[in-house]
Amino acid sequence: MSDEFCPVAEAAKLLGDKWLLMILRDLAAGPRRFKALEHTVTGISPSILAARLRDLEHEKIVTRTSFNEIPPRVEYALSEKGHDAITVIEALRAYGEKWLVRGEPKDEPAHPLSPSNR
Repeated sequence: MSDEFCPVAEAAKLLGDKWLLMILRDLAAGPRRFKALEHTVTGISPSILAARLRDLEHEKIVTRTSFNEIPPRVEYALSEKGHDAITVIEALRAYGEKWLVRGEPKDEPAHPLSPSNR
């Protein structure tokens, strides 16, 4: 193994977590509050969500904005770096739709006009 920098390996290390990808997917639609993310990222525990959001903030992929209101409000949004990661997520979505059904490989990609794609 070489100690050379591999951009693919480094990007996979940063973005390779299932929960992280789902959080980014949801933030692509716009800023979200913690509870909204907790509801849309099905199956994630509050502690894992908080940890992933901290990681994303630390990596400058997500910004955290606190509003001086009562009750306090915090929103998470994609940074420029986060928006650039959305192309990776869209590529994964396209691959999954073409080649996977519920985690199982498909024999052939579905035809765009098949009843399951309408």
